Parts: sequence; C-alpha cells; structure tokens
Amino acid sequence: MSLAVLKSRALAGMEAPEVSVETHLANGLPSFTIVGLPDTEVKESRDRVRAALQNCGFDMPARRITVNLAPADLPKESGRFDLPIALGILAASGQLPADQLHHYEFAGELSLSGQLRPIRGALAMTFAMQRSQGGAPRAFILPYANADEASLVRDAAIYPAHTLLEVCAHFAARDSQTILQRHQAQLPAPAMPYPDFSDVQGQQQARRALEVAAAGGHNVLMVGPPGTGKTMLASRFPGVLPPMSDEEALESAAVHSLGGHFKVEHWKRRPYRAPHQTASGVALVGGGHVPRPGEISLAHCGVLFLDEIAEFDRKVLDVLRQPMESGLITISRAARQAEFPARFQLIAAMNPCPCGYLGHASGRCRCTPDAVLRYHSRLSGPLLDRIDLQIEVAAMPPASLRRQAGTAEGTQPIAARVAAAFALQLARQGKSNQRLNNREIEQHCQLEQQGERLLLDAMLRLHWSARTYHRVLRVARSIADLAGSARIMPPHIAEAIQYRRVLQEI
Repeated sequence: MSLAVLKSRALAGMEAPEVSVETHLANGLPSFTIVGLPDTEVKESRDRVRAALQNCGFDMPARRITVNLAPADLPKESGRFDLPIALGILAASGQLPADQLHHYEFAGELSLSGQLRPIRGALAMTFAMQRSQGGAPRAFILPYANADEASLVRDAAIYPAHTLLEVCAHFAARDSQTILQRHQAQLPAPAMPYPDFSDVQGQQQARRALEVAAAGGHNVLMVGPPGTGKTMLASRFPGVLPPMSDEEALESAAVHSLGGHFKVEHWKRRPYRAPHQTASGVALVGGGHVPRPGEISLAHCGVLFLDEIAEFDRKVLDVLRQPMESGLITISRAARQAEFPARFQLIAAMNPCPCGYLGHASGRCRCTPDAVLRYHSRLSGPLLDRIDLQIEVAAMPPASLRRQAGTAEGTQPIAARVAAAFALQLARQGKSNQRLNNREIEQHCQLEQQGERLLLDAMLRLHWSARTYHRVLRVARSIADLAGSARIMPPHIAEAIQYRRVLQEI
C-alpha cells in the first residue's frame, strides 16, 4: 500500500480542528514534500522525521514522498505532526501494520533519536476529540509528558509513549501483547496554595472589601501609600475565592495548556497573574502571528493583579475594558481569528499621587493638585467605571501593628463565609452576582424604599453612570449574601456606596 491516512489535530485559539495526515509514496526521484499550509516548524519536520526513522532502525523510502495536511486552507504550526507523519511513512511503505491506525489520533514532536517531546495544547486537542466523536470513539497517542493533562478529560482514552519505537511496537504486537497502556491522571491532593490572610495586620476595611469582592466576583482597586500591604492583600486574595468547579478547572487548564504552562500540581488552583507595568497590550490580551492567550486569558477563573496600575500605558489598560464586560477576547488577524476565555477578577493597586505619600501622616508629599489630577487621569473613566470596589488602604501607625500582631483572621474562616455566600448565589441565580445582567438585577436586587432613595441620592451627588448604578447594586447584593439576608437592606446599600468614593475624595 502506497497511501496511509492518520488523524491529528491543529490548534485555532481554543479550538482543535481535526487534521488528516495523508502520506503517499510514488515512483520518481527521492523527495519529501509537505503540503497543506504548513509553517516553518512543520516544514522542518522532514529532517526530524528522516533522522528519527533512521536512528530507530527503519528504512527511509527512497521514493517521492508527499504528505498532505488536510484541510488545505487551515494553517498548521508546531512540531505536533512529526509523529503522525513518521507513522504514515512507515504504514505507506509496509513497515508498519495499518489496519488499526484509524482507531487512534496522534500528536507528538520527534527528536532526532526518536524520543517523543511534549507539545502545546494537548488538553484542548483531547477536548475536541471527545466532542467530535459521533461514531466509534478514538484513542489518543501522545508524548508521556502530556499524559496527565490529556487524561483530565473524562472518559478519554489516552495512550502515552516515550519513543517512536514504543508506538510502532504497540501496532506491531498482537492484541494480547499490547505495549502502550491506557493512562489515568494522577491528581495531587488539595492543599492551601496561597499565603494566609493572618499575615496581614490591620487593614480591616480592605480585608472586608476583598471578602465582598470574592463573594460576588467583583473587581477591586486599592489606593494607598507604599508599604501599606496592597500587594500582600492581593497575593492572598485567590485563597478566599470559592473552590473551582470541574468545568472551571478544565477551562483554566486548557488555556494554560495552549501556552505550554500547565502543571498537574496546579489542578483546581485559582490562577494568579501579575504582569509587569511594561507589559504591552498584546501581552495582556494575547495575539501574535499564531494567536496565543495573553495574561487576561491565563488569569481565566482566577485573578489578574495589576500592581502600580497607574504606571501602565493608558492604551494598554483600555484594552481590558471589553473583556471585563464579556469575559471573552477575540483576536483577529488577516489569516485567522481566535477566541479565548477571559473571565477574570481584576485586583489593582496604585499610589494616591506620583510620589505616593498624599495624605500620609509624615507630610512628605509635595505633589501639586495638577500633578495628582494627571496621575489619576492615567486611568480612564470607562475603565474605572468597570471597577466595582475602589478602596483606600491607609498607612498604619507602628503602635497599632504591635497591638494587633498575631490576632488577624486567617484565610480559612474568610473562605468559609465566601463559599456560603457564593452557594446562595448559585441556588438563586446559577452564577455570581458580578455576572448578572440588567434584567436579572431587577429580579434579584430589589430594594426597599429607603435603600432606593439612598442609592439615587448617591448617584446624583457623585454623578454616576447607569453602569455604576448597576454595579453598586451587584455589590450590595453580595454584601447581603454575606449577611445571609434575602433582601438588600439600607445598610448594605450604604456600605456598597462607600466602596465607590475613594478617587473622588482624593
């Protein structure tokens, strides 16, 4: 037989469309051609495959070899096609039995010695394989280093291999002597992945605001002078978030798999991303010739922490506005379009002025009102409108630190209250308060007459937009859930209003 057809997967954003690897051997001068819109990495597989076959003891056919990666209009990238190309050559040349190959899909990069190296996106490819199976289910053969992440997909048949020889032996052996064994994911035992809140002394208002934010999935801006604990608070925030569901954990793992960052020990651990102030817009939202997920997608179902947010370029910050609303980022290029999930919680920190000491007891600030105004204007109004809680983190006197040492509440009791409030939201509306649309707000955030009057007065006095009005209602709903109240009471509205006044008062 001079033709062999194997199945593999390409990557297009979060999707992994099926690719048929068709290998044909014909008479003529020896050559090796790969067609089907391959990029440079795929074209280089000719040399990797040739060396791997020869070093594993197989014959490289001295014939005209044509490999077609179909569909032809889908761009193909990375070295994941090395394994199916090598097997296709062996099957087409009669060196490998081809009768069982159609029951499997293949992906793996080959070293020159025939070792299988890990690939990106194994989890996304396994997802796609499971979703697309209409008839007899296929198994997936891939490098051993990717086995744990691929096995996270329930009921997927994963057969990992270390070398090309192991894969060939699997198909050459009889059924009773199968070489490759089905792999089951080895998940780590749950552990406290983040530092404890008991390390933070004082800052009761900030701790309370972060608890409200965790309960309802709200975004937070912390404003305060250097050394007041803003970064400490942010780094401990993921530890009080509600536990990840299996669906959230798989979505997060799939995104990290696309970037080659997934580790099994991070399973069901909330992502925490803290990009530097010099990060570009593409670094935050993703992009590139072959679209890759950015920081906002790597923070999916977790936390994106922007320290010193006013030091970021304003245009870079404004690219966050659309994904903060939709939870999705679409990257469009001339040749392709890719979508990545981006449902993250933004935790931002900034100083009150350029020098950082405005309002500090030391009186060290010499910033003019114009300088302070220019500093605050680095955050656009539309971006601030999307940040639900804007709180002050003030400096604490030394005597207060000494008096409160060792008495701060830890992460576990805060996480328990947050989990209870989140459970109320799931029972009532099936999602967090932050994700309520306007119609659902009218249904689940009804106010008493006194609370409604209080909120309208604040809206007129502080010149809020309609978006801010609805966001304050969502925050008040989260405060009521933490209190176990079925209705939003005036004290809940009053507390929610206090979380929107910091920058107006500086």
